[in-house]
Amino acid sequence: MYNSKIIGLGYFVPDNVVTNGDLSKVMDTNDEWIQERTGIKERRHVIKGEDTTTTMGVKAAKVAIERAGIDKDDIDFIIFATLSPDYYFPGPGVLVQRDLGIKTVGALDVRNQCSGFVYAISVADQYIKSGMYKNVLVIGSEVHSTGLDMTTRGRGVSVIFGDGAGAAVLGREEDTSKGILSTHLHAEGQHAEELSLIAPGMGKRWITDIINEDDPEDVSYYPHMNGQFVFKNAVVRFSEVIKEGLEVNNLRPGDIDMLIPHQANLRISQFVQKSFRLRDDQVFNNIMSYGNTTAASIPIALTEAWEQGKIKEGNLVVLAAFGSGFSWGSAILRW
Repeated sequence: MYNSKIIGLGYFVPDNVVTNGDLSKVMDTNDEWIQERTGIKERRHVIKGEDTTTTMGVKAAKVAIERAGIDKDDIDFIIFATLSPDYYFPGPGVLVQRDLGIKTVGALDVRNQCSGFVYAISVADQYIKSGMYKNVLVIGSEVHSTGLDMTTRGRGVSVIFGDGAGAAVLGREEDTSKGILSTHLHAEGQHAEELSLIAPGMGKRWITDIINEDDPEDVSYYPHMNGQFVFKNAVVRFSEVIKEGLEVNNLRPGDIDMLIPHQANLRISQFVQKSFRLRDDQVFNNIMSYGNTTAASIPIALTEAWEQGKIKEGNLVVLAAFGSGFSWGSAILRW
């Protein structure tokens, strides 16, 4: 029996910085309004035609693989978490395999939106613990900007999201006191439509419906979010799933060296930090610079925290996420 351990991290964000001031030029909003509600100052948007969800994932993966000190052909399995695949099908996992030139290993796509990276890490963890695979590449990558309603009508959602990618290589760890100690996953589908993108989808509105109706007021293909309802559920579920992970491992909040929450909203992170009585140096936030990058937010933040020396060997690291579905989860790691 093995534990799995993160042995390499990497991230990539586009060079194109979009400030709150930039958004105020295309919609009725302003820097103060956005920062007060979300904590976001700027985010990155791809330049269309230059980067996609897959190409950003590949760039992040190359860094993670190099830092892991392994060859790309040492990767036994690929897991790609995203809500914004390049194509309706196939998913980006196989495209990463192709673009990295990796042999014919399995490639799995995870569609759990904001909690996608935690779900993907949990899947990778089980494959490694069982002995089936030795090295698993896990990617979270998103392009939101090309699918947002960049008008005043859509400002409640569009000011929040950014583009980017993060990646982790998980490898075997024979010392079971290290690596991923446990993961905890939950979902509550009864609230699925409170944070969703309904079309195009085979169930209600497919491409032919949208084209035939040609309705400029049809917003079904833009993201919808019941902001207050999502916020109220998020602060509860974040706290519950972090507490669950700590209790399973006989740990207390004070044992946390670094909490990496999904970067949904700085106010949510601050609420959770306060509820667990954590110091500023025990929580890492970078939503101010990147916005909400959904499945990419945790691996980007985790990589930055590690690069900045805020995560050291022996540290207890907690990852937690909540998002569309509703789905949420946590992972408890001993670095």
